[in-house]
Amino acid sequence: MITAEGYGLRGPRGRVFRDVSFSAPAGSLIAVEGPSGTGRTCLLLALTGRMKATEGRAEVCGHPLPKRMPAVRSISALGPVDGISALEPALTVAEHLRERVLLQRRFAARAARDRTDVAAALKAAGLDLDSLVKGERTAVRDLERLEALRLGVALALLPRPRVIGVDDVDHKLDEADREQAWAMLRSVADAGTTVIGVCTQAPGGALVVPARPAAPAARTAESAEPAESAAATTDPTAVATAAATTDATEDGAADAYTETRRA
Repeated sequence: MITAEGYGLRGPRGRVFRDVSFSAPAGSLIAVEGPSGTGRTCLLLALTGRMKATEGRAEVCGHPLPKRMPAVRSISALGPVDGISALEPALTVAEHLRERVLLQRRFAARAARDRTDVAAALKAAGLDLDSLVKGERTAVRDLERLEALRLGVALALLPRPRVIGVDDVDHKLDEADREQAWAMLRSVADAGTTVIGVCTQAPGGALVVPARPAAPAARTAESAEPAESAAATTDPTAVATAAATTDATEDGAADAYTETRRA
């Protein structure tokens, strides 16, 4: 189970995300929804114990955040996140899988997953190695976007985590591929693993957690205006305020990313 109440992160150069509140039972499909630059990836990292929030509270599988970040990291895994856990374009699919198994052995102090474990992770992610251009010897740079997403999910599933985080689920996917991606993640969730997916537009049936980077007053004003009116405004003060909010969020996110990479 994952819960959050007033969860937020403010960095030296501005707020990254704010006022996140929700409750999700184990095996949920959680969609962190918002446009790029709204702190949504930082929220994903915070909920998986890889970034320290500064406001409110959260709990993941009984572990409070940010107090028990190491414990949350031990039960969660990430798909590809730029600058944190991105796939290496020059490595093949097989090399990524072998590397992850070796890391499991080194850091988790347990036997490497055998071929059955790898096959199970690939099946759960819907990645058929025989369908790839060069099979398991296909380099990541030669994968289609959906194939790369499936590989990232398979790698995240290898340690059998209770929670996985998947960034940019719908990035550069057409409608048909988006449906396949969400169907795959929903299947993973139905099997008992809680899935947190970052996206621009959440799918039907997901628990939607909106990214909230803007100041409360700006948010209220925006919600009070019709969408057409808000989109058509030419008030320079409003434009400057929106730009400042975006800049603060992105600057704060950059600081938070730096700290996460150091960790």
